[in-house]
Amino acid sequence: MPGAQDSRARVARRIATAAAYGGGGLGLLGVGLVGVLLTESKLAIQAIGVLEGDPPKADGVYGEAFADSSAAAQPPLVLAVLGDSTGAGLGVLRSRETPGALLAAGLASVAERPVRLVNVARTGGRSADLSGQLEQALPHRPDVAVIMIGANDVTRHSPAQLAVRQLGEAVAALRANGCEVVVGTCPDLGTIKPVRPPLRWVARRLSRQLAAAQTIAVVEAGGRTVSLGSLLGPEFAARPEMFAADRYHPSAQGYATAAMAVLPSVCAALDLWPEEEHPAGPVPGETVLPVAVAAATAAGRSGTEVAAVGAEDAARRWALLRHRLRVGLPGSSAPEEARDGTVPGAGNTSASSHAGTGDA
Repeated sequence: MPGAQDSRARVARRIATAAAYGGGGLGLLGVGLVGVLLTESKLAIQAIGVLEGDPPKADGVYGEAFADSSAAAQPPLVLAVLGDSTGAGLGVLRSRETPGALLAAGLASVAERPVRLVNVARTGGRSADLSGQLEQALPHRPDVAVIMIGANDVTRHSPAQLAVRQLGEAVAALRANGCEVVVGTCPDLGTIKPVRPPLRWVARRLSRQLAAAQTIAVVEAGGRTVSLGSLLGPEFAARPEMFAADRYHPSAQGYATAAMAVLPSVCAALDLWPEEEHPAGPVPGETVLPVAVAAATAAGRSGTEVAAVGAEDAARRWALLRHRLRVGLPGSSAPEEARDGTVPGAGNTSASSHAGTGDA
C-alpha cells in the first residue's frame, strides 16, 4: 500500500536521522503503548517455549573439495556471522543446519573455493552487542560479514535510534576493514503465533519500522540489506514446520529458507553472482528509488535486497531495490528458482564438506 509505505519511509528516515545525530528520544514503543500491551506481552512470553542448550558450533572450513582446484593457491574466503540467535542458529540440532553453515557451504559452491566460517552471533544479542562481536570477528579479517539483528531490540524495547546507530557503526567498521556486509533486517514479529492482537499488530508495525530504518543506516554505511520480513516468506505464517519447538525461532527448514534468500546477496557483494553487464532495458524486479522509500518498500517484501546505487556516492541517496534469485543450497532438497533455469554452483553437494566440526 503506497500510503503505508510513505508513512513507513518518513518514520524510518526520522529514526535513521536521529540515529546519525545521536538522538535517543524516540523508543520502539511509545510510552502510551507500554501499559496497554504489558499484559499481552507477558501472555506471549508464557506461550513461547524455552529452547534448552546452545546452538551447535559450526565454525570451520567448508568446501574442502575445492582445495584441489585452481583456486587452491588462494586462501579460503572468510565469512563472519554476527547478530542474535537467528545468526547463531538456535533451534537446530546439527551444525550443518545453522544459517552460517548453510551460507558457507553455498558460498563455497558458487565461488568454487573453500570458505572459512567464523560465527560470533549470540543468543539474546542486540545491536548494542555488535561492538563486542566485532572485536571477535575482525582479527579473522573477514571478506564478507552477515549480520542478523533486530528482534531482541524490539522485544526488549531498545530505543530505535540507538539500535540503528549501533548497527550503522558496526557496518562502517567492517567496511573500513575491507569487509563486504550483508544485513538481514529485523524479522516481522507479527508472524509469531503466540503473539496475539493487538500486540501482533504493534509488533508487526515496530518490526517493519526498525527494518526500514536499519536499511537506511546500512546502505549509507556502505552495506546492503536483505529483508527478512515474515522470516523470508509468507509460508512461515502458514507452515508450523518452519518454526522450532518454541514456535519462535526458525527450524532447520526455516533457516534453509532464510539462507536461500541471503546467499545471492552475499555472493553479489563479492562479485560472484552473475550480472548482466549491459542490460538492454529495465531488469524485471529491479527499481531505483530514494533510499528511504526503498527501505520502506523492502520492509514489507520479504527477500528484497537494497543496495546503494553507485558505491562511490558518499550521500547514497538512491538505492536499488531488487528480488534476487533464490537458490537451492548444497545438499538441500529445496526447489531452485531461476530466470534462465541455471544457478552457477548451486546444488553442488561437495561444497558441504566441513572440517571444523565433523557434524553429520
